[in-house]
Amino acid sequence: MITIEEFRKLNIRIARIKEIIDHPDADRLYIVRLAIGEEERDVVAGIKKAYTKEELLGKLVAVVENLEPAVIRGVESKGMILAAQDGETLAVLSPDRPVAPGSLVK
Repeated sequence: MITIEEFRKLNIRIARIKEIIDHPDADRLYIVRLAIGEEERDVVAGIKKAYTKEELLGKLVAVVENLEPAVIRGVESKGMILAAQDGETLAVLSPDRPVAPGSLVK
């Protein structure tokens, strides 16, 4: 269990997917360019089996913005796209109404 204070440390924001490229060293990973408000950053996401690039481009997604950067298969990732998994089904978390990139998830 975590406390509400610990949960509040997470900075979860809405981002728009601007670009998707195949990870050069991994069959199941994309490198995803996100717009979070005025800022752009890249994250490495293991969603390639679940989504085509066309399905993702322009999509709004929930992102943990304040994770410590991690190098995944040689590529720096500066955040994490949130997704739900049910068996083999993977679904990125996305708002059900349009909101501005950078909006805070509460």
